[in-house]
Amino acid sequence: MSEHLWWYLSRAAGVVTLFSSGLAVVVGLLMSTRLVRARGLPKWLADLHPFLGSITLAALAAHLGALLLDGYTDFRVVDLLVPGASEWRTGAVAWGVVAAWVFVAVQVTSRLRNRVAPRVWRFIHRASVLAFAGSMLHAVQAGSDVTNRLYLLLASLLGLLVFFMLVVRLLDTSRARSGAARSRKVPVRAR
Repeated sequence: MSEHLWWYLSRAAGVVTLFSSGLAVVVGLLMSTRLVRARGLPKWLADLHPFLGSITLAALAAHLGALLLDGYTDFRVVDLLVPGASEWRTGAVAWGVVAAWVFVAVQVTSRLRNRVAPRVWRFIHRASVLAFAGSMLHAVQAGSDVTNRLYLLLASLLGLLVFFMLVVRLLDTSRARSGAARSRKVPVRAR
């Protein structure tokens, strides 16, 4: 067995976590646009979104477990669960810890959606965009693969795709609101 097994596993699981979370955010944003809603939500897309969320949590658990078992950084459980507790690249690790907790909250509230107020569910779900941004910061500041050009290219493209879908979603929302506001305007009476 390689002495670097846990390091390789933590790297691989971290990469899978980053990409599956980014794709889950992209699919979620896509599902919430009028373009998809007007045509009807395909079942495969509705199934893909929670599947990517589950992959994210499984890869995240593997990432954290491998970091605990790898002797290079000597992480303690508290370092991986409390933002700012790690002495190794404190800020970078804190971004990852916060993102991890948001991803956990998104998954838990999604599983309990019928028991959670819709406003709370939406707020937490929308935070996944910020969690992905935190994951990107974590990956850039603490990741071992940032010198790999292919990794940088793919991660950058994913980040741009998330940003593009966020802009599409925000424009879609603002158009819907302005259209609703126009339809509610009371006609002005002539004096």
